[in-house]
Amino acid sequence: MNTTFSLPEDTPLGAWLFQLVAVDADGDQLMYDMKGAEAYYFSVNSITGNVTLKQTVDYEKTKLIRVEATVNDQKNAEVVTKLLIVVKDRNDNMPVFVNEPYMIDVLENTTVGSAIYTVLAKDEDTGSAGQVSYTIEEVIPNNETNYQLFFILFNGTVVLNGSLSYNNKSTFYRIKIRAMDGGGLWNGVMVHQNNTAYLSVTVVDVADLDPQFLGEPYVGSVPENCPLGTSVLTVLAIDRDKEVNDVIFYNIIGASNLFSINSTTGIIAVSGNLDREGVPGEEVQLQVVAREKNLNIYQQVAQVITTVTIQVTDLNDNIPQFYSCEYPACNFTDSPVSNFSGQIEEHASPRTPVTSLSIVAYDPDKGPNGTFRLSLRGPDAFAFSVTPQQIVNVGTVQVLVSNSSVLDYEKIPDHSVTVEIIANDTGRTTNCCSFATITIRLLDINDHRPEFNQSEYKLHVLEKSPPGTIVASDITATDPDSGIYGEITYSLLPESIRSTFIVNATSGEILVANGSELDWGPVYYATLLAVDGDGLSGSAQLEISVVDINNNPPIVTGSYNVFTQEGQNISVRIQATDKDDPATNNSRLIFEIVPGSFSRNFTIDPNTGELRSRGPLDREAIPKELAGNVVVTVLVHDLGIPQLNTTVNVTITVEDKNDNAPRFNSSLYVFSIQEGLQGISVGDVEATDADQTEINYRISFRIESSAGSNNFLILSRSLGAGWYQGNLRLDPDIALDYDRLQQKIFNLTVQAENSDFGGAVDVATALVQVQVIDVNDEPPAIVPSPPSDIRVLENVTLHEWVATLQATDVDTNHSLVFQELGVACFHSSANVGDACRDWFRLEPNGSLVVNSWGIDYETCDLVELKLRVKDEFTEVGDPYSRNETLRIIIGDVNDNPPWFLPDANTFVVIPEITVVDLQVAVVRATDADSGENRVIIFAISSVVFIPDNGPNQVFENIFKVVTMAEKDLYVGSIQVASNLDSSLKGQYQLKVEAEDGGTPSLSSSTFLDIFTVDKSYRVGLQFDTALPEVQANLNQIKVALTMATKSTIYVASIKPLENSSPSKSNRANGKMLMEAYFVYSNGTALKYENVITLIQSNTEALTQLLSLGLSTIGPVDGGEPNTEKELIGIIAGLAGAVLLILIIMIVTLMSIRKSYVRKLKALKALKVASDVSVSAPQQGPAIPGTNKYNTEGANPILGFSLDPSAPLDFEDTTSYDAVSLNSLDENTVDAPANSSDTPIKLGRAETRWRENGWEEPLKAALVSRFHDLDGKPQQLGLPSQKNLSFDNPTLDTTDL
Repeated sequence: MNTTFSLPEDTPLGAWLFQLVAVDADGDQLMYDMKGAEAYYFSVNSITGNVTLKQTVDYEKTKLIRVEATVNDQKNAEVVTKLLIVVKDRNDNMPVFVNEPYMIDVLENTTVGSAIYTVLAKDEDTGSAGQVSYTIEEVIPNNETNYQLFFILFNGTVVLNGSLSYNNKSTFYRIKIRAMDGGGLWNGVMVHQNNTAYLSVTVVDVADLDPQFLGEPYVGSVPENCPLGTSVLTVLAIDRDKEVNDVIFYNIIGASNLFSINSTTGIIAVSGNLDREGVPGEEVQLQVVAREKNLNIYQQVAQVITTVTIQVTDLNDNIPQFYSCEYPACNFTDSPVSNFSGQIEEHASPRTPVTSLSIVAYDPDKGPNGTFRLSLRGPDAFAFSVTPQQIVNVGTVQVLVSNSSVLDYEKIPDHSVTVEIIANDTGRTTNCCSFATITIRLLDINDHRPEFNQSEYKLHVLEKSPPGTIVASDITATDPDSGIYGEITYSLLPESIRSTFIVNATSGEILVANGSELDWGPVYYATLLAVDGDGLSGSAQLEISVVDINNNPPIVTGSYNVFTQEGQNISVRIQATDKDDPATNNSRLIFEIVPGSFSRNFTIDPNTGELRSRGPLDREAIPKELAGNVVVTVLVHDLGIPQLNTTVNVTITVEDKNDNAPRFNSSLYVFSIQEGLQGISVGDVEATDADQTEINYRISFRIESSAGSNNFLILSRSLGAGWYQGNLRLDPDIALDYDRLQQKIFNLTVQAENSDFGGAVDVATALVQVQVIDVNDEPPAIVPSPPSDIRVLENVTLHEWVATLQATDVDTNHSLVFQELGVACFHSSANVGDACRDWFRLEPNGSLVVNSWGIDYETCDLVELKLRVKDEFTEVGDPYSRNETLRIIIGDVNDNPPWFLPDANTFVVIPEITVVDLQVAVVRATDADSGENRVIIFAISSVVFIPDNGPNQVFENIFKVVTMAEKDLYVGSIQVASNLDSSLKGQYQLKVEAEDGGTPSLSSSTFLDIFTVDKSYRVGLQFDTALPEVQANLNQIKVALTMATKSTIYVASIKPLENSSPSKSNRANGKMLMEAYFVYSNGTALKYENVITLIQSNTEALTQLLSLGLSTIGPVDGGEPNTEKELIGIIAGLAGAVLLILIIMIVTLMSIRKSYVRKLKALKALKVASDVSVSAPQQGPAIPGTNKYNTEGANPILGFSLDPSAPLDFEDTTSYDAVSLNSLDENTVDAPANSSDTPIKLGRAETRWRENGWEEPLKAALVSRFHDLDGKPQQLGLPSQKNLSFDNPTLDTTDL
């Protein structure tokens, strides 16, 4: 029994889920139950084992339900089976927004494309039903621009899609956001759940606008020389960012010492003395800046500039000023100058003007206010005079020499004198003067010659001094004159001295001349001459002596090469001499070892020069490239100043001894080789020997005998001096097979040895591990082979995991990838092409997942997937497995409702003869599903009777349906469940439902019409045979009647003939009356007149019926009331005997008249029988339940159209209408002549009569059919061959 079931969470309460089925070998009654902590979800029918849902399930709360199913036979211990019910998710949850409400403040300068907020809606469902997407439904204020202002990403992030503006656009937005899931099933229908939330966005104003001045332009005036702080005007600026309203600061651009502005109030005030004459154009223009306190959003200063114009009114307030310029090319707007400089030669003549002076005196006042006087003052003023002494407005000023004796360049310390010019405005009593300081620089003249401090100098110089050596540097001459007059040039005399010594012409330094060879002993004399720039000169005498120096280095005698054996000490003495005086330090020698590679291995006596080794020498300590040669450098130097030295190399050759054993460079070597290869190299081992000669460092390798060592060889080769390699190789005749080897790793011991040919053998060992590596040379395989069938329900969801296929590879290193080769699709074993090609996807890892929403059992129930596995690491051989076929069996789910097969049949029921369980109609239906899902059960959900006249009636339980299986169809047999009311005229409309056996079940319905045939269509057939004979011939009778009428014969009864006046002769003769209905498949029934016509028209059927005893056809007595007896009884009770005779006479007359009219109407149906052929086609579709067709005048028996326009001249008396108009109501054989209802007896003649001047057509037809030419009646038999016709077509049988 299956122990795992699925349960969609939208399964309704009471729904059938599954059935517990157990088998008892004893056949005992089994009782089912379910227990467990979660058994309350289910209800179990203890008898059938059917499990229905008792408690709704919620996937979000319960995903797995574990219960125990129990069964017992009330005799033995109960059997328990654990069941696992997997709850399947359905889309029953809408997305829910979290952390509401959503509000955010957004700066108006937020860049387009910025994420401003992220909303989150969670849906507890799984799969696509739990995947939430977001859309913006509306943005308030609601217009097209605002709707495009934002958009939302798939993750709920709201992104700004346009620019914001606090001043020019809305300051608030309300965004309506809809969250919708990806859709999922709910009650079998794909639904999408959604929810909405609102995000409130408030636009925040930012500082992005510059301030603005109010009341521009700004113009003011102020008198010159007004008090400081005088207010001129006020400027005002505001912040255009309304919500920011930053503080405004004011300042004036550029340095202004005349005006200032209050940084907070904007008041401009006088801050300096105003002078109209200093303001060109008599006005001042100020650039005023209004600046916000804080930087704007762009990290820039938010500011605005305006121009303020201030007019300055004039006053007489100027004094004369001095300017440095050449008049008239002077710019008096420049600042006055109070300091001037000029120059003049010392001892210049009187009235000589001071040069390099450009002095102009200027008073901007007009008229007398511009006249002023000039004068000099100061300590040196007596030596100069000024001209002119008076100037009007403007004039050039000169300073002249008046006393030249005091102008001595060498006596005045700074070589300059200073005087001050006074400009006195005589028109002013106060603040009348201005001053200019004149600095006059004296120019020197050559009035002195060069002089030395001494007249003689004694000098010394070392022998062998190189050219350029300074002998003396402090012998100089002086000249107080300046410039070239004080510039001195030096030279030596006589010229012969210049080959030995020279002098620097500028500095006076005495130097050794080029090419001079100074030897110790001689003294040199010379004259040093100094000449200034104007040719004046002075001289001094020089005495130069040469001093001896240490200039001979030590000399080493001989060469030093020492040979010694390794392990011994050495000693050698170094010999050296010096040519300098032995009595001085210049010839005393000292020995030292120069630092080097081996200097620490030796010592030397500094005085004797004896070199010794510190210990025995080791050849291996000497680098190999030196071949045993050690070089020690010895330095020999004297003690003179400077010290002189020389060096000598001592070469010591150390001969090698075999005193070192071989050594591996590793104690463990690990190698790996692939299986199946012969004679390949496994790896290399290396060993070294520290000895430095080939005979002592030569190495050979060998492998010690061990398990598996015979599989390997080792070859030795030299890599360098004392460095050997052993190449480990596989034996060329051996190939290792990984799969057959029990030993996957070989442990080998390798020896390295050398020999000194007769001496001891030194040996070193190393461990070598050789690992055999598996080669990927085996193909992979899919397991099991062939793959097991996989069953998949057709309603699996997209991307759902179905199964994971398995594959193996005996190789240790593999990478297996599944490959899909092809897909074949089958339904009911027939190939359906590519219908299922994209239903499934095979992942490289073997996972089989659903790849389509369109999996349909009814399209394809078997998918065959051709596949294989590839080993991507295959090195040798085929990387593919054998091709396999995976069978995916599509499981049916109940996704198709039953559907009814169309049926053109018309169903008819005759209430009078119906019995319970009689089949009256059939429906057929099929279901595209399979198994239990296609099992159909029919049921009748409603029965409505639609009468010919009057309202509809609803019935219950009068019909039932029995379901039967018929190949691929299910048949519903509609049967009578209870007696039907035979008095009802009309049709039954049944609503039949077909429900399949799926879970949940699906259903469909159809409407079925069943037409009723009432008693008025009952026909009486009289037979002149006994009852047993009629019953025995019943089948032949029905066949003959069917042959004649082409209808279905329903026999209501067979009984002895009974009349109102019974005849003993009739019973004696055994005459029988068969009551039957003649019904067509379209619901049309025949009346007795039509039956007579059709039988008469079919010779074969008529002959057969006559032979079976048929004698008369007529209506069946419907039990009409006896009007005569009722009237007689009423009259007898009300009137006396006198009136009795009168009433009887009246009634008798009325009866006679009624009988006459009824006979006439009874013959009306056959009045035109002789004029038409019964084989004429029927016109128009049938009107069920009647013998009428929708074409007016049509009759299925007579087969032609009648014209109802001609009147029949019948009397429409109400007393007649109460009598039955059915001419088949009575068919009485041998009835009395005075009977009011005389039936037609076949074979009897009647008297001809005429009415209204034309022969009655029905009578004429009957007479023609049943009388011979002589007027004699004939019995029921073959009709005459004479063609009959009549000329009155006005008979309409629908009036009967």
